[in-house]
Amino acid sequence: MEHTIEKSVRPPYGILTVLMIAAFIAFLNNTLLNIALPSIMKDLDVGPSTVQWLSTGYMLVNGILIPTTAFLIQKYSVRHLFIAALILFNIGTFTAGFAHIFPLLLTGRMVQASGSAILMPLLMNVMLTSFPVEKRGTAMGFFGLVMMGAPAIGPTLSGWIVEHYDWRMLFHFISPIALVVLVIGFFLLKDKKAKSDSRIDLLSVLLSSLGFGGLLYGFSSAGTDGWDSPKVYGTLIVGLISLISFIVRQLKLDKPMLNFKIYRYPMFALSSAISIVVTMAMFSAMMLLPIYTQTLRGIKPFDAGLMLLPGALLMAIMSPITGKLFDKIGGRILAITGLTIMTVTTYFLSKLTMDTTYTHLIVLYSLRMLGMSMVMMPVSTNGLNQLPARFYPHGTAMNNTLQQVSGAIGTALLITIMSNRTESKGKEFAAEAMKHLTGKPTPEMLAQIKQQVTMKAMLEGINFSFYVTVFIALLALILAFFIKRATPAVEVSAAQTQPTLEKKLAEN
Repeated sequence: MEHTIEKSVRPPYGILTVLMIAAFIAFLNNTLLNIALPSIMKDLDVGPSTVQWLSTGYMLVNGILIPTTAFLIQKYSVRHLFIAALILFNIGTFTAGFAHIFPLLLTGRMVQASGSAILMPLLMNVMLTSFPVEKRGTAMGFFGLVMMGAPAIGPTLSGWIVEHYDWRMLFHFISPIALVVLVIGFFLLKDKKAKSDSRIDLLSVLLSSLGFGGLLYGFSSAGTDGWDSPKVYGTLIVGLISLISFIVRQLKLDKPMLNFKIYRYPMFALSSAISIVVTMAMFSAMMLLPIYTQTLRGIKPFDAGLMLLPGALLMAIMSPITGKLFDKIGGRILAITGLTIMTVTTYFLSKLTMDTTYTHLIVLYSLRMLGMSMVMMPVSTNGLNQLPARFYPHGTAMNNTLQQVSGAIGTALLITIMSNRTESKGKEFAAEAMKHLTGKPTPEMLAQIKQQVTMKAMLEGINFSFYVTVFIALLALILAFFIKRATPAVEVSAAQTQPTLEKKLAEN
């Protein structure tokens, strides 16, 4: 596939179109669920720390499987990978659509994730090998326009469906579309791949799974069990040791599953660091705002989704614009401007009250998404541009892995911070309320006090979580000042250096 693309003058727009449609569905499916989380919590009787696994579990599976995509892309054709990915995605969607208990719903989401984990690196690799460096920013910008269309449509569509139908309809809506895309891809994609004898290192897969999985499970469990729980710090220690062992093993293997040697290219290393921090900050709003609007403010799901629409549309419109700007001025100015906007708007989101207006929320979220559009794609593209072509599969796999894992850990961490703050403030507010009571309170009065204390404590938890996110965004802003415009690194092989060496010897 790579060989065919490199030799062709015209990019393979047919293949790119099919891959983009499939990736769009995967993105749409992910954003559809955010607005539905409060409804799922109520229907299946689960709390925020449990329901967030529908997002973190999805990203965890992506984080575990995406490292294998560099190997898969080199071994199998686009056709075979695409068909396998869509079959898995369809099975997961069907399972989740008929889930009547939370574990079955979570299982369906994870099977979905195993399919979507293959799609994004596959699309990114085809795009990198299809366009020259000087046109890559524009190409990635239009790719971003398509991909940002999903977050634009997702929350509003989800809100309307949840308000008028059961939340399971979200999966029933996706199923036939995903099935049609699978059939189209089956007949349209005809590329072939030369046979490869490369084999995946199973120990690397195991260490990767234990590493990323252990860290995520530890951060997620802290919300319910506390940081002093053996289950929490035990899984964090296992995850950390496994991750270090995984990295050491990759550096020693001749054909690593995930090539960490690409971090010797400074702009790629810097882009990864910024992307990790920004992704952690980004997912805070995606998880916290639906809880705030629906659970605390009682805003209907459709209106809650509609609130996110202007920001998502703005991000989609800005994607091709920032792509063209990146080709002209590079990523540094864009990243600094975008991260400044993100930091300021996140600070204002940490000041939410029970009277914050609907318009105020729309403006803050829209500005935040505007800042985001100036950061994600330009920073990522700048880092990939420094890599030699043979490292593209590893670069895209690394970026997607870190984005999913950091998003999952960021979400789990911020929900844990929210839950712990809510619990501590709840006890404080309850004790304060009981002090001011005169006489024996009636059951109705106690119930009312409990409801007021719970809502006030949750608001404090959400605000504190956003406040922590301010410092996360600020860290990314500081890193952005070190960005330099990247050009592809030139690799000099032994065969190329030999004639030069012989010539110098002859001259002497």
